[in-house]
Amino acid sequence: MALFGNAHPIDPAQAAQDYAKLLGQGETVHTAYLLIRDTILFTDRRLILVDKQGITGKKTEYHSIPYRSITHFAVETAGTFDLDAELKIWVSGAQLPITKTFTKGVDIYEVQAILTQYVAR
Repeated sequence: MALFGNAHPIDPAQAAQDYAKLLGQGETVHTAYLLIRDTILFTDRRLILVDKQGITGKKTEYHSIPYRSITHFAVETAGTFDLDAELKIWVSGAQLPITKTFTKGVDIYEVQAILTQYVAR
């Protein structure tokens, strides 16, 4: 699944409030990113991808990926001419990675560190 656009960080407390219905009891949002209309949530239990669909964005698909399902991931840092960084996540049972693009304002190393913290458990 590749979503187009660039992600930028959003307040985790606000994201937890906005998506409270998705969170389990005691689950906390560690970091969150907004990607045009879509949202990426890194919780203490899983990765949640909020995919707004259609012209109005009223139809929404929620992808919940337990960290244990992530087989590996890669980050590609921004370059001289390509100012965006990419995160690729491979999930067990899927051939193609989930690809997310982050603006230069996002520390891709921080994103990688968050994944490392949870995937390595």
